[in-house]
Amino acid sequence: MENIAKGLVALAALTFIGAVLASLMGGDLMGFPAESFSRACGNLALIAIALMLMGKGQAATPGG
Repeated sequence: MENIAKGLVALAALTFIGAVLASLMGGDLMGFPAESFSRACGNLALIAIALMLMGKGQAATPGG
């Protein structure tokens, strides 16, 4: 579960870079506006946070 969360954080970083590049290039990158990259970055980060919190709950169970 931790590896999936790390992968999502890496994807969030890539989409953040895409948002920055799209905004610097005048608004579009590969046909997508900068706002779509920004939203994808936020969504991936939130999913990664949720997965990390789920993993902490499993590790805290006694006898597991």
